[in-house]
Amino acid sequence: MTLALARLAADAVLYEGYLLYPYRSTAAKNQVRWQFGVLGPPGAADAGLGEEAGLAVECLLEPDDGRATVTVHLRFLQLQRRFAERTEPDGSVTPVPELRAGNDVWTTWDEAVEVERMLGTFALPALRDGVDVIVQVEGGADVEEVPGGRLVRRRWPLRAVAAIAADPDGPQLRLRVAVTNTAAVPAPDKDAALRSSLIGAHLLMSADRARFVSVIDPPEEARGAAARCRQHRSWPVLAGEGGPDGQTSDVVLAAPIILSDHPVLAPESAVPMFDSTEIDEILTLRVLTMTDEEKAQARATDARAAMIIDRCEQMSSDELQRLHGVMRDPHADGAALTGDAWWAAEAAAPASPETDAVLVGGVRVARGSRVRLVPSRRADAQDMFLTGQEAVVSAVHADLDGETHVAVTLVDDPAAELHDWYGRYLYFAPDELEPIPEAVTTDSADPVEREEGPS
Repeated sequence: MTLALARLAADAVLYEGYLLYPYRSTAAKNQVRWQFGVLGPPGAADAGLGEEAGLAVECLLEPDDGRATVTVHLRFLQLQRRFAERTEPDGSVTPVPELRAGNDVWTTWDEAVEVERMLGTFALPALRDGVDVIVQVEGGADVEEVPGGRLVRRRWPLRAVAAIAADPDGPQLRLRVAVTNTAAVPAPDKDAALRSSLIGAHLLMSADRARFVSVIDPPEEARGAAARCRQHRSWPVLAGEGGPDGQTSDVVLAAPIILSDHPVLAPESAVPMFDSTEIDEILTLRVLTMTDEEKAQARATDARAAMIIDRCEQMSSDELQRLHGVMRDPHADGAALTGDAWWAAEAAAPASPETDAVLVGGVRVARGSRVRLVPSRRADAQDMFLTGQEAVVSAVHADLDGETHVAVTLVDDPAAELHDWYGRYLYFAPDELEPIPEAVTTDSADPVEREEGPS
């Protein structure tokens, strides 16, 4: 069950950036693809033709006994080029950018085929000597007859080697997996390099009679070992359900993008849109505004794009509503907070921005205080234009990280009253303010004072 949950997140990693809105081959953003986890053929990176050939990941294991094992899965995409060919009157075929037959359109395009190789199940004691596993993927070609011509899909062979080893590191074992593209023929150009690449390469590893330990948030006894783990173009996180402490699991996902431990897909996400489900509502609404011609172009580009278009068009109002406005407490086992649950926690917090105060250089600053602005550590060009300006404090805010932010309006701003009425403020850290001593607050409330110095 844990491995099945991890595969959901792993699939999102596999197709991250595969095709972007508006999902058409003609869109500029889809002219450069395959951004993540590309293992190019040897020498391609040095020649400026492709990506580096390898990845390496180190993670920690706590075995229960000498019978502990680890199973390693390597997953990636194999490039598949789809050629559209028109049938001529004499029976010959001619390559064309697109093939049309009535309302159907097929274009020449780079698709991808999912590849997964179980590298093996290894007894942990046996890995102290290391083991190498050869990975080979055959090339090939398929022909699909369509009205007016045919589609030819071609794949090129791939070859890689995975080196797997485990060494003691205190009470833990440090597991290392390195994957290297070992294509035999040097790539003469970028196109050939891409055809010989492992795309979206990542690892899924499961343990039996052992537990993976988080290298992001390790328990105290594993902090030293976690700090000694080294990663190269891949980062391991605990995946699946995990243990009750959240710091162990029997599954690890090593991905080319940085994730948190126990990554999961939002249950509200109904369509894989190749963006890790971050902006589903926006993308769905944008798809629904596309013209029929634009949708036809997207469908002609890729079968997965056609699925996105069809699924968005079929989405009910209830499904669309579920994409909007969900908040989750990261400490509540992923449960969504609705109704008054979220705000009840906020209301219970001992904070009142309109009456709270902060000490700046020993001077109490609260709503109504006058200050001079001295932007510094987080200043951008707009902030620097405000250097030396006088302002009036409207509120003192404390965020969940313990940082203090002072909301102000400019004294010389003719719209200051409107900004205050709408709640549109400029925000500065306490050490970016100089109190003006003769201006004192007239608030009668007894504020909750927070000392704040430069940070």
